[in-house]
Amino acid sequence: MISINEKIVVTSPPERVWEVISDPSTVVSCIGGAELGPSHDDGSFDGTLAIRFGGLRVKFAARVALDLDESAHEGRLTARGADGQGATRFNAGATFRVVEGDAPGTSWVFCDGEIKLNGKLAKLIESGAGAVVSRMTKEFTDQLVLRCAATDSVPGSAPEAAPAPVPEAVTVAPPRPTGLFARLRAWWAGRRARRSGQAAPPSEDRFGEALDHGGRR
Repeated sequence: MISINEKIVVTSPPERVWEVISDPSTVVSCIGGAELGPSHDDGSFDGTLAIRFGGLRVKFAARVALDLDESAHEGRLTARGADGQGATRFNAGATFRVVEGDAPGTSWVFCDGEIKLNGKLAKLIESGAGAVVSRMTKEFTDQLVLRCAATDSVPGSAPEAAPAPVPEAVTVAPPRPTGLFARLRAWWAGRRARRSGQAAPPSEDRFGEALDHGGRR
């Protein structure tokens, strides 16, 4: 028999950890060598798990059932199956729960269970089970932390950008006209402005004075 007693710390709040750990597809994605199969009418589902024991790689097929207590953040998993050759059968049961961690925004995940093996590979698997369980627990913890952290905060609307400040109005003197025709037009506009009682731009006044004096500057 293989006993499992694990305590995992996750740097995410219990609600988020429970959301991840209560989803079979997400849990399976956190376990290397595991695959999720079709579900059945009774709520159970098929799954496979390939495990390496030293130089031996064994692939198990199982029927898995999951019972969840949402309010208590607790669950129980049961599974039964056999390796691909039918040489070794197993029955497994485990309970898990998520509780508030020691620091705000963290969680503890407790998992306790046992696996009973029968068949010619049972002794070999049991002898190497300690190292395998430790390795798989570390891999599972790393993946669980990543998946919880990925969506810890629900993305909200981005803050609106502050409007750009409106520059104060600046009075810019008109450029001095260049070229004979441009200066003539400016002079004529200045004369019209003076007749209507408006002040002509300085450049226009200077050019007008030059024309009034015979074009001499």
